[in-house]
Amino acid sequence: MALPQSPIVLIPARRAATRLPDKVLAEIAGAPMIVQVWRRAIAAALGPVVVACDDRAILEAVEAAGGRAVMTRPDHPSGSDRIFEALQSLDPEGRHDAVVNVQGDLPTIEPETIRRALAPLAAPEVDIATLVAEISRAEERGNPNVVKAAVAFPEGSRVARALYFSRSPVPWPGEADTAPLYHHIGLYAYRRAALERFVALPRAPLESRERLEQLRALEAGMRIDAALVDTVPLGVDTSADLARAREILGTGG
Repeated sequence: MALPQSPIVLIPARRAATRLPDKVLAEIAGAPMIVQVWRRAIAAALGPVVVACDDRAILEAVEAAGGRAVMTRPDHPSGSDRIFEALQSLDPEGRHDAVVNVQGDLPTIEPETIRRALAPLAAPEVDIATLVAEISRAEERGNPNVVKAAVAFPEGSRVARALYFSRSPVPWPGEADTAPLYHHIGLYAYRRAALERFVALPRAPLESRERLEQLRALEAGMRIDAALVDTVPLGVDTSADLARAREILGTGG
């Protein structure tokens, strides 16, 4: 089965952030963080890249860098809802058959990592694709802020079905505690119809319990497959994360 032929990359960005207000506009290596993410998405060369934002300052920052952004409602509960509104506005004719959702707080993500998110959609039965990386640090195995994916990769394969996601160590690592656990990376590629179905679903019990929206899809019988990548991209949630991103990309703010 061929991969989607006409994907679009959408980057949801909201100005409010509980732990680090205005983080998407924070300067990193001479540009706002959202622009750094946009540049990496452009370099992935998957298709058009558009920022879906809730504040004119974000739109103006992206446009000043030569990018494209669209305004969306400020009250969306998730990035998935925000990109769906943007998709309806940008492509009402349905030309794009897949949507890659790149979070706006991943300023150091490698373009190849973004490209990998499409790989699971080569199988026609897959509704949603995502990414995982093997957990290598012992302290992350029990950390509830590190979301784990229950996924078993067949020998020689770097794509497999995700059976569950949890803040707890899943699957059970075994008494020796050496079995691999996988860190879920919150970057998704949706078939267009799957995104439309997903945002229409009601909030689900396991989703509420784990506080993980991807469980809504699994509870509704949708299939999620994960592609294995080597490293977890840096997500900026705190001032320490921001300092690290500036260190990686060079001073600029």
